[in-house]
Amino acid sequence: MKRLAAFCLAAALPLAAARADEGMWTFDNFPSAKVAKKYGFNPDPKWLSEAQLSSVRLAGGCSGSFVSPEGLVMTNHHCAHSCIEQLSTKEKDFVKEGFYAATPDQEVKCPEIELNQLVSIADVTKRMMAATQGLEGQKFGEAQRAEMAKIEKECAADDDKVRCDVVTLYHGGIYDLYKYKRFQDVRLVFAPEFAIAFFGGDPDNFNFPRYDLDVSFIRAYENGKPARTDHYFKWSATGAKEGELTFISGHPGGTDRELTLAQLKYERDVALPEALFSLAEYRGALTMYTRLGSEQYRTAEAELFGIENSYKAFKGRYEALVTDTLWNEKAQREQKLRAAVKKNAALQKEYGAAWDTVAKAVEDFKPRHKEYQYIEGVRADRPPTGFRSRYFTFAKTLVRAAVELGKPNEKRLREFRDSNLPAVKQSLFSAAPIYDELESFRLTYSLIKLREELGADHPFVKKVLGKKSPEELAKELIAGTKLKDVELRRKLWDGGKAAVDASGDAFVQLAKLAEPEARAVRRWHDEVIEPPEKKGAEQIAKVKFRIEGTSNYPDATFTLRLSYGSVEGYEEKGHRVNPITVMGGAFERATGREPFALPQSWTVANQDKRINLGTPFNMATSNDIIGGNSGSPVFNKDLQVVGLVFDGNIQSLGGEYGFDPAVNRAVSVCTPALLESLDRIYGAKRIVAELKGGASQAGGK
Repeated sequence: MKRLAAFCLAAALPLAAARADEGMWTFDNFPSAKVAKKYGFNPDPKWLSEAQLSSVRLAGGCSGSFVSPEGLVMTNHHCAHSCIEQLSTKEKDFVKEGFYAATPDQEVKCPEIELNQLVSIADVTKRMMAATQGLEGQKFGEAQRAEMAKIEKECAADDDKVRCDVVTLYHGGIYDLYKYKRFQDVRLVFAPEFAIAFFGGDPDNFNFPRYDLDVSFIRAYENGKPARTDHYFKWSATGAKEGELTFISGHPGGTDRELTLAQLKYERDVALPEALFSLAEYRGALTMYTRLGSEQYRTAEAELFGIENSYKAFKGRYEALVTDTLWNEKAQREQKLRAAVKKNAALQKEYGAAWDTVAKAVEDFKPRHKEYQYIEGVRADRPPTGFRSRYFTFAKTLVRAAVELGKPNEKRLREFRDSNLPAVKQSLFSAAPIYDELESFRLTYSLIKLREELGADHPFVKKVLGKKSPEELAKELIAGTKLKDVELRRKLWDGGKAAVDASGDAFVQLAKLAEPEARAVRRWHDEVIEPPEKKGAEQIAKVKFRIEGTSNYPDATFTLRLSYGSVEGYEEKGHRVNPITVMGGAFERATGREPFALPQSWTVANQDKRINLGTPFNMATSNDIIGGNSGSPVFNKDLQVVGLVFDGNIQSLGGEYGFDPAVNRAVSVCTPALLESLDRIYGAKRIVAELKGGASQAGGK
């Protein structure tokens, strides 16, 4: 229930193996034989290991890849957008103007980016199952969380450079331990202007043909020097041709392809409509704020981009769920599996009640789902919907850590387990700028929504607002905080409960005021709702394995996956969509007005005839992807990168719930366009030489 305040446990899909090029496969269960049968290439363990170690995760929600032995990472502009914005000032706007470190010493540290390189996968299913054997309800949840914390702590061994996560696959059918190498010193190397990184803006978003240079290069550092990365993707200067086999490794954030009908009904009828309405309202308010002036636009533009992107993505999911074809397919598959279970007395006795258990959890969640969302928040790393403020996020972290860190590791809330503390501290001690005018707007808006959604007579609303208006309270809070000071936040963290209790900071006081109700609704969710939900999911996964084993792929979990496909067009509204565009198309599409205005660097380069307008620019492939794959490398059988994923087409938005090989497409920047732009438009010779495998361009070791 962490996304859309909806449930993310699964029902098995009976006797259903992945079709065509469908699937976001784990590296230890990749269907190499299927690839060999269709494309004549059989990825062996050595090949898979190299692809795995060359891939990285941006912990904030994206993917990337090592593209040189000197720690150079390629990802999307929109994945590094927060860093680019945080490094910008009123006088120097790198989002608008672009950024290029012409020399190694000009590479600048990103305040909040963490990179994770997956180094090993271990099956810990037996240990997890043993820890919860025979337990129900609250005891099941407590035992499961405690065992996860123990396993992760043993794995990381208190090394901040190691990250270990117990990953739930097949919604509880398998538990794997993913061990990562962690990089928290990550520096910006290159980013183009926003105008070309997001050329076409929201009208072109999730569409094809496209003409975007959505790329940024960052570098992983260790001990103050560029990291030595022995595993990296080599560069293809020619890219991929139509029909060519392509692979995409990345970290799809989450899919709901195996939800029960009860869960899908909740998403269709409650979660998605509410999310769309909320996003639409906030988009309108934030748009008006950005029009107050150039500085308001600069400071709020990144958030507006994210809101618009989320609205379009959720709209696509909703439209997929309300189509009879998808819904009927889901219903038939669940009915077939439940019928198969019912025919077998032993299976029915052990697993028959699982779907009803899940359905009851859904129903029990509904009456308080808004309290959970507005008071506690559906994700631990983001503020509750009722308190949109970085200051509040800091304060809540400090108030909660003061209590949680005094507990044994296995008894803490998951976000405060030892294995996650480096990420918590990186966010808490971030030097990223905070803009008080924007904070005041965001907090005022969210307090208005808190009152509106929970009601003016709700005890929590009355407790928070008292006799003040949302605007008055927001202004008072921001005037009374000093949490902008990183060193103050560090002192409060280091001082523990005594320091937090003694703090008179306005936001710390607010977080303490809200904590009893926030704790209570979190406890209700974690102890009453989540355990039966997870228990039911495990039962469904077990019966699925009894029938079909692991011939299918698990739902996405923001862990490393590998998909395969080919450069392939599709039919749309009666006409053929070709899979590759060229750079010249951007100039034909340009109008000189946002969002179709090319940056000056491009118009000048074209006037000077420096660009080969026939260079392949963007391409569509039949690989199965979803949100979180942004920044993923597209590579060929020779482990040469041929593209950079930055989007999917509009049809791919239904990929949350299913994959249609006829029309679902991943959209990428072609490597020839990346080289052409770096070399001919931006003069980024240092990066070009590094990508082509020349002498080290990253500075001394």
